[in-house]
Amino acid sequence: MLASNVELRISGSSTLELAKAALYMSLVKIQKKGQLTLPSRVRSRLGLSEGDFVDVKVRAANIVITRQMVIDRSKFPNADDEYTPRQRRFIDAQLAKSEEDFKKGRTFGPFDTAEEMIASMKEQLKKRAAAKKAKPSR
Repeated sequence: MLASNVELRISGSSTLELAKAALYMSLVKIQKKGQLTLPSRVRSRLGLSEGDFVDVKVRAANIVITRQMVIDRSKFPNADDEYTPRQRRFIDAQLAKSEEDFKKGRTFGPFDTAEEMIASMKEQLKKRAAAKKAKPSR
């Protein structure tokens, strides 16, 4: 049986911490569907518990498992909390109008360079200025 290297690394860990973590390592068998169980003493040493997320990468012949911090966005305010219902209706109407314009092909671009985009914007500004001058004043 050939043994290959498996490296378990937690972001920010020093070489000494990794060496200590290696002391807690034991042989782990890959189960059905590629599942494996990290021994409880390894999980507790690394502060991993049920429901935690880890990132798994392959580097050369090593597997690197990195603990990931996941942010629950539902606990943070969002745009719906910042606007009154009237403001939200206005924003939604503007978004619907933009979507309709897009579907009807009333768009600009595509542009290959930023310079092309800037030239197009300047051209549109000139057209708007000319249209304002052409309108009779009241």
